[in-house]
Amino acid sequence: MLDVAKRAKVSLSTVSYALNGTRPISEETRRRISKAMEELDYRPHPLARGLASKHSRILAILFPVIERGIGITEFEFINSAAHTASQNGYHLVVWSAETNEPDELRQLTQQGLVDGVILMEVHINDPRVNLLRKLEFPFTMIGRCDDDQDGYVDIDFDGTMEHAIRHLSGLGHTRIAFVNQSQATYDAGYGPVVRTKKAFEDQTAASGLNGVMRFCRPSPQAGFEACKELLSEHPKLTAIMVMNDRALPGILQAIADHNLKIPQDLSVVALVSSVRMAEMMIPKLTTMEPPGVELGKLATELLINNLEGKSDGSPRIVIPCHLVMGESSGPCNSNTGYQNQQGGKLP
Repeated sequence: MLDVAKRAKVSLSTVSYALNGTRPISEETRRRISKAMEELDYRPHPLARGLASKHSRILAILFPVIERGIGITEFEFINSAAHTASQNGYHLVVWSAETNEPDELRQLTQQGLVDGVILMEVHINDPRVNLLRKLEFPFTMIGRCDDDQDGYVDIDFDGTMEHAIRHLSGLGHTRIAFVNQSQATYDAGYGPVVRTKKAFEDQTAASGLNGVMRFCRPSPQAGFEACKELLSEHPKLTAIMVMNDRALPGILQAIADHNLKIPQDLSVVALVSSVRMAEMMIPKLTTMEPPGVELGKLATELLINNLEGKSDGSPRIVIPCHLVMGESSGPCNSNTGYQNQQGGKLP
């Protein structure tokens, strides 16, 4: 900065004002400083500026270490958040830590490296949220806790499940299975798993449908085993909904191994799955696509508004997934199905 000041023939403080906008300077002076910076190939050092201003203009999105990792669907949330941060003059870093071990999060917030955090993979009772509240550190969430105290954006899981079931029941399906994520994530209180389980049970009961749910680890082999078990124990099934991207290849393989055709014998609908993921499957899956781009953008804007004193309370926004038709859902045909393949007859 001193070299820039000498070349532009201004004081060091004037260069500082030009960079951080804390005081007005003339346009002619600003042009001289810009020209000197260009000639010297000068770039402001973000960490040095952060030490001086006590603001790093860096945001962290916290994606904890989970059994299924980051896939296409999760990446769309993160990519949207990064783009929105950049548009608003901030940088975004992706940071991973254990969900139930907030000590690393405490260190991150106390070192002054980031101005605020966006939490992903939020649990019903999340220790990270409890810590950030105690520290009074700026944060927002893609997801929500049960106590509903803080600002967040999230998927409307009740609305999403209702829409998916209505789609299948409208096609004549009355016997529907739901392959959720793992038992471990449910026991840990992971919000989407807890909410979709309850929504599925409530809505199939209210609609008079026959519904069965299975937990499933996030792997093709686990999906294969879960689907094989479902088809053996419930041979009258005509539709399966899946909220487990990594299990889907195994589920489709199990259906093929039972000599069933999709959607003629069995309809398949992916829940909270990116269309890009659905297009990779054969056949192309019907999916309830999450509003990943919108939620990533909104969460980042909420955090920035909070940091810049523009926040109006703690907004709570839920948006349902929307149905994207593929080739995997179709009318229920009572003359097909696994039981019929074995020589039986469906009612």
